Amino acid sequence: MTKAYPNNLTREQWELIVDLFPEAKPGGRPRSIAIYAVVNAILYVLCQGCTWRALPGDFPAWSTVYGYGRRWRQDGTWLKVHDKLYQWVRVAAGREPSPSEAAVDSQSVETATMIYQEVGYDAGKKIHGRKRHLTVDLLGLVLRVLVTSASIPERAGAKEVLKRVHHMGRVNRLHTIWMDGGYRGEHFMRWVMDMFRWIVEIVLRPLEKKGFVHLPKRWVVERTFGWLNWCRRLSKDYERLPETSETFIYIAMIRLMVRRLA
Repeated sequence: MTKAYPNNLTREQWELIVDLFPEAKPGGRPRSIAIYAVVNAILYVLCQGCTWRALPGDFPAWSTVYGYGRRWRQDGTWLKVHDKLYQWVRVAAGREPSPSEAAVDSQSVETATMIYQEVGYDAGKKIHGRKRHLTVDLLGLVLRVLVTSASIPERAGAKEVLKRVHHMGRVNRLHTIWMDGGYRGEHFMRWVMDMFRWIVEIVLRPLEKKGFVHLPKRWVVERTFGWLNWCRRLSKDYERLPETSETFIYIAMIRLMVRRLA
């Protein structure tokens, strides 16, 4: 048993997703680790921002926790859990499982000092690190995310993350993508229409206003970035691989969605 840390899933929350995690492989030694404790340990790393080796001693061994988290990234388990919860939350909110509209935006974040893969400089934001390209529905729930070097232009990142949205399936109702002025360009908008038959709507920021401005339809992405800031592990990019950064964003959304449902 572990202590009742604030980031732990309740038993009711765990019951919602326990069947979405793979069973132990047949043969060999029986599984002696409680998957519930492993998931709570991963949530501890996400929320508290500690290193894997700094996990409290009442969790399973850090190498075991890391191994499960890595395996679930590679076999698609995290994405499977995320997508199933996504549908459940939309239905619980009285919406269709497939969204009809989505919004795209990017966020540049600094990387930790020891990170060197896929790292670049965003001249506009003056940030040396990585860029998170996020696609969300109008509830603010993540559809797909792409993490790249911060030097990648917005439109190039948007093309790749929209391809991921298209490949995820169950988006047959999607027809409109909301974006800010950084994505303007006739060539890009025509590419989206030709590739996916989606309409790109650009929402421009009023020049006379400073600070946060509530922009119709598009502001939901900014709110989602705010939700991610609740997790200290996401305050910077500490991950050696961009794929791991993407996985932690999906895990953050899993935590948010399961709390809404239970």
